[in-house]
Amino acid sequence: MADFCNEDGVSRSISETPPTHYTLKIQSLSLLKKNNIEKYTSPYFEAGGYKWKLVFHPKGNKNKNAEGKHVSIYLMMAEASSLVPAGWEVHAVFRLFLLNQNNDNYLVLQDRTVQKGRRFHAMKVEWGFDRFISQEDFNNQANGYVVDDICVLGAEVYVCQEKFKGKADCLSMVKDPISYKHVWKIDKFSSLTADCKDSKTFIQEEHKWKIQVYPKGKGSGTGSHLSLYLALAEPSSLSQGSQIYAEFTLRILDQINATHYFGKANYWFSGSHTFYGWPRFISIGYFSLPGAGYLVKDTCVIEAEVTVHGATTNNIML
Repeated sequence: MADFCNEDGVSRSISETPPTHYTLKIQSLSLLKKNNIEKYTSPYFEAGGYKWKLVFHPKGNKNKNAEGKHVSIYLMMAEASSLVPAGWEVHAVFRLFLLNQNNDNYLVLQDRTVQKGRRFHAMKVEWGFDRFISQEDFNNQANGYVVDDICVLGAEVYVCQEKFKGKADCLSMVKDPISYKHVWKIDKFSSLTADCKDSKTFIQEEHKWKIQVYPKGKGSGTGSHLSLYLALAEPSSLSQGSQIYAEFTLRILDQINATHYFGKANYWFSGSHTFYGWPRFISIGYFSLPGAGYLVKDTCVIEAEVTVHGATTNNIML
């Protein structure tokens, strides 16, 4: 067994038994760092009548002076803002797990200083371990915590009594992602009467997408700007808790000068977060300006370039 960083009040043990409530398998772990994902928050799972999430800092929590030195893992209460009445408190005893894939057992950390559990409330929805394990021990393949660029985390949460079964999720990062471009030509743009116009559906990494344009604006851009978004074409087909991490660029092509107008973003798409973009993408005046090249002979050309870097799927047996 490796020598782990000592932290006051933290009990470290080895368990042959998998976590009761939740397991999270992270594939292509190195790509989280490559894509500068400092923190990954899992989909929720249920235990003790409440919803929870795991929060994983692969390079350590920089706000807790752990960056580059340790791996940080936390338990967070999900949808806490929806809990009533005001002043609610939930006391939970929890254990966080890290699978040793070589020995098929788990490193387990538990706070031993709080007998009645940690107190979760509106001002404190997250508890855990800033220094769960050192980067050196975590990344040493001989220890078995990262094997073939895969690690497995887990959690057990006890709040009075159990009411829900466990759940498993798998985060899969794409090692060599391929960008896909979809070009959308809109004729008779000025005659569009609907608030929103959708492009034809296109597919990238087995996910269906579409471009959405609001000719007269949406939200803060209403009446003054053209609004532009990338959206999931069939979000209802996603299983509960599924997430898609995509990098994308939306462009309005300059048909005269080739000086294209664009916006670039990264976003976790899901069944509850189905679109992302810009309500004030380009002002209507500038877009319509003769000679600007964005609207030529009442034709507009919009391009989406989408790269899917990873996805979380649930109910996966490990």
